[in-house]
Amino acid sequence: MEESWGSGCKEYVAGLIAGVATVIVGHPFDTVKVKLQKHNTEVHGIRYKNGLHCTERILRTEGVRGLYRGATPSFLGMAFESSLLFGIYSQTKQLLQGGVQSGGPQPNVIIPSAAFGGSIISFVLCPSELVKCRMQVQGTDSLVPKSVRYTSPLDCALRTVKQEGVMAIFRGGSTTFLREAIGNAVFFSVYEHVRYYMHLKLKAASSDHSNLIDMGIGIVSGGLGGVAFWSAVLPLDVAKTIIQTAPDKNASTNPFQILNLIYRRAGLKGCYTGLGPTIMRAFPANATAIVTWELAGKLLGIKHG
Repeated sequence: MEESWGSGCKEYVAGLIAGVATVIVGHPFDTVKVKLQKHNTEVHGIRYKNGLHCTERILRTEGVRGLYRGATPSFLGMAFESSLLFGIYSQTKQLLQGGVQSGGPQPNVIIPSAAFGGSIISFVLCPSELVKCRMQVQGTDSLVPKSVRYTSPLDCALRTVKQEGVMAIFRGGSTTFLREAIGNAVFFSVYEHVRYYMHLKLKAASSDHSNLIDMGIGIVSGGLGGVAFWSAVLPLDVAKTIIQTAPDKNASTNPFQILNLIYRRAGLKGCYTGLGPTIMRAFPANATAIVTWELAGKLLGIKHG
């Protein structure tokens, strides 16, 4: 029992380390994505030509610091979220397998384990992402008057609660829930299958199954998993950004209603606003997360089946 408890704790620690690494690599891309989603789906205000145009404007007006706007809540949220996600996924998977190691990926185990982990972390992600998004959209080209802008993530959280009520911090919660449950089911399904088949091929080709090969497999499987995640749920993320950054607290929080309006105004392309920087972020950020998680697991003595 003690060994099982200790192994479970190590999974959460490994996940936490992976979360911190993910933010360091992925946050600048996320800032660009959020700005595109906010500005390019609005009727008024500046419209960016593409992700590079948005990045160039941020760097010119705010410097590198502008790309890391809202990083503090992202670090806190992602560290805790990643710890929970990887910990819950690993332990739920073990529980559903009944302690028996399977020869190959089992969708009937992977999908519910990942969806359950994703649904739980959505309650952590929602408030941290609301603060992050509101901080990110008030920088370069923001229509928010400087006199009412937030001075820090804490100021944003406190003013949101004071002006809109305690539940406002969970605005966009149902959309975050859907995004994380569906997205993580897709992510872990792709990750587990790619990892398994790459291990089979490389094992057959070489008896020297080194740490370098494991790292390469982690990069490819994690990166492709991340691309699959965002390709599947980006429209929900677009809706979430609009819901969480809406100045009117009585604005709709129904993601399908919002996506319908965007589709009528800008077509399918509008529902995938921010696709470029999202995919550019997805591969390196998720590859980093998986490689860090697997490396931390090895150092902590965890065997990922």
